[in-house]
This record gives sequence, C-alpha cells and structure tokens, in this order.
Amino acid sequence: MKRIAILLSLSLLAGCASVQPPAAPTPLFADARFAPPSEQVGADDLFTLSPAMRSYLNSQAFGRQLRQHGQRQGLVHALYSKNDLMLEYESARTRTAAQTFADRSGNCLSLVIMTAAFAKELGMPIRFRSVDVDSTWSRTAGLYLASAHVNISIGSRREAGMRSTDQDDMLLVDFIPQSEAQRIRARELEEEEIVALYLNNRAAEMLVHERLDDAYWWARAAVDKRPGMVPALNTLAVIYDRHGDRALAEQTYRAALEREPENVMVLRNLQPVLAAQGKHAEAQALAQRIAAIEPFPPYHYFDKGMVALREGDYGKARELFEREVKRAPYNDEFRFWLGVSHLKLGDIKDAREQIAKALDTSTRQEMRQVYSAKLAHLRRTGTATGTLIR
Repeated sequence: MKRIAILLSLSLLAGCASVQPPAAPTPLFADARFAPPSEQVGADDLFTLSPAMRSYLNSQAFGRQLRQHGQRQGLVHALYSKNDLMLEYESARTRTAAQTFADRSGNCLSLVIMTAAFAKELGMPIRFRSVDVDSTWSRTAGLYLASAHVNISIGSRREAGMRSTDQDDMLLVDFIPQSEAQRIRARELEEEEIVALYLNNRAAEMLVHERLDDAYWWARAAVDKRPGMVPALNTLAVIYDRHGDRALAEQTYRAALEREPENVMVLRNLQPVLAAQGKHAEAQALAQRIAAIEPFPPYHYFDKGMVALREGDYGKARELFEREVKRAPYNDEFRFWLGVSHLKLGDIKDAREQIAKALDTSTRQEMRQVYSAKLAHLRRTGTATGTLIR
C-alpha cells in the first residue's frame, strides 16, 4: 500500500507567541483542474451560535451552573458533565460549533471550537494552543492519518484585559489529567490557525471518502487561510498526487519542506512522487534520508504482526503487536489485534483486557460498537473462537 500521510488536529488538550509562517507561492493552486465543490466550503460560521445554543445559554440549567461553580468552571461543567449535554467523543468528522452542539458529539477540535464559541458569547478571553506530544497515527482508505493535539484555556470576563503573561490565571480545558497537561510544552495558536486546522481536517475527511474535488477546495481554503501551514500544504500535495498532478504535488511538497526540511511525513509523501516521475536517483537518496531519520515508520511492527497472525505464528504476532502498542498505546487497532493474538494463544484474560482497552481508546462510534460486541461475546463464551476475528 502506498504510504500517504496527512496531519489532522483532532484532540482536545489548552504559551509562547505564535509566528506567522511565510506565504505560499501563488502557483500552488490549480482551480481549473477540479470540479466545483458539491457543498459550501469555508469557515465563516465556525464559531456561530445556533438558536438552540442561545436557548441553552439562556436556560435556567445553564445559569444555575454558572452560579454554583463560577463563570469559567460553570461553563466547562455545563458543557462536559455527564448530567446535561452528555457529549460523546467521535472522530469521524470535524464539526462547527453549532453542528457539535446539535449532534452532541465531535472530535476534540470540534469540542474546542464549540467551547470557544460559548466563551466568546460570554465575553471570556480564550487561548488556543498546540500541544507538543507525539502524534497518534491511524490508517484508513490508503491514508495514514496523524492526529495532532490542540486545547483551549479560558479566562474570566473580568480578566479581558490580561497580558500574555497571565496564562496561569486561565482555566485549562483538557481530556488528560490537569497535572499532566500543564507539564506538556505548548505553542499558542492564533484563531486563524484553528480555522485553518478545521479546513484542513475537512479536506482530509473528504479524501477518506474519495471526494477528491471537494477535498481540493477544502485544502485550498486551508492554505489560503494560513499560507505557510505545513499540514495544509501536505494535504494539498496529497490531493494533487491522487489526482495525477504529480508535478504540482512535488512543487507543493517542496514548498512545505522549505518551512520544515526534516518533516518526515512530507518527505515520505514526496519520495514516491519523485519515483513516479522517473526521478529514481533522487527518490532513492530521499528514501535513504528518511530511513536515517525514522527507520521504523508507523504501522511497521503492526503490518509484520498481521503477516505472522495469518501464518499462524501467534507468539511472534503478539510480540510484534506489543512493540507497536508500546509506541502507540492509544491506537485501538493495535490493542484489538494484540487481544486477538492473546486469544489465539489461549490467554483469555489478557485478550479481554486488550480488547477492553481498544474499546476504551477508540474514537469512532462504529468501532466502539464492534469492540463492545466482540468483548461481550468473549465474556459470554470465555473461549477462543474464530468469530472474534474481523
């Protein structure tokens, strides 16, 4: 399978100054090569409150939360407690604030956007941050998707005139323990960067569904919003590659590498594009450079583990899956197949544990349903059966 990597920003986690990246060269766009979008493309309504959101904001229940917990804690408690909205984490689609509220679910970027929309309406200062943690990889439709992390922090209305050094007075909104989140290095993001990340996510989601023309317009909007953002340039280049416009893909990858010369994701994407254009010596040299930077790419041990599993070497499969889980402990796919290897070896208790962890770490509703059903079956039977393999 051809390895194509795209960076998404899907996780809610909430600095230093943000630096405006240099502009991308204008020849990167190729509008005439793509059909018009099938839906409205843009982010004008990204933070817009719907009538239902305004009604909730003015409700007695919401007002009670603010009175009981204070302005900032009250907002977070109202949005994220299990007793009211009952929001669910769901990573398949990046939503606007209004869509997240209506669906009562969203990935973490969507939840950041919705939180920001309510805070803005209440006059609270907000800060967006990109958090310096290892990317989480997933794979679908021939795409390797790396999930980056962003978060939000909120100040009280009376702090609206605070200086940039007042970050300690902000309330961090996060899905990881506060003590851990506060130790992680982070870079402050401007709001237009959050907008560009949203547009880039939508482009990647269009790619997953093989809607190439729509993907182009979303990626174009992301690059137009934040011309030097490497993830957006990378996504645009992937679209060109899949569209057969390899010269444009190469040009766009190189524009991204001018900003981040050691970006392995972009380098890996560029290498087959060079080979496809007959630039074999350059492609080979680039492959050697990539191997020196990252000798074992994402899914390296997992793919070998799947081969071992198919060949019936369950002990080797378990060892390889364990190595991949050690590198990416929150990847539900890795956890599930580690559970399968335990099951094949007759280790029922360990199999249950790993599949339960797959259920706990999954960010997609359909996969949570699959894991839940398989785990329930395993608990009922308590035996190793072939029906667990999907």
